[in-house]
Amino acid sequence: MSELPAAARQALASFSAASGWEARARLLMQWGDRLQPLEPALQTEANRVQGCESRVWLIAERHQQGWHFRAYSDARLLRGLLAVLLARVDGEDPTRIAQLDLADWFAQLGLSRQLSPSRSNGLNAVLARIGEMVQG
Repeated sequence: MSELPAAARQALASFSAASGWEARARLLMQWGDRLQPLEPALQTEANRVQGCESRVWLIAERHQQGWHFRAYSDARLLRGLLAVLLARVDGEDPTRIAQLDLADWFAQLGLSRQLSPSRSNGLNAVLARIGEMVQG
């Protein structure tokens, strides 16, 4: 677990401590509330992730220690899923991002139940877009 970014370790600890699905669902909503809405000027087609049923916007910025991401969606549950995905990839280098097993990460969090085929496809589209952004 020490290989994980600090936010990912926090997410894993929080979700592991949650007793039952209802507690995890509440926690997921709380994590989603952490995502700040993107300014309207950033909610453009260029920043929109294609392949998601809901609208998702994604911004990436290069920092010395790795990549920093901002994302937002109008869909509340998706915001929570985005928040824990970003916790896992934020600050990572392109190689580590490319190696991420999305299904495994959500299984570790006990959130596999929330990964319906359409949500899974959408989150994989977000991860693919992150990969494209960090590869340049």
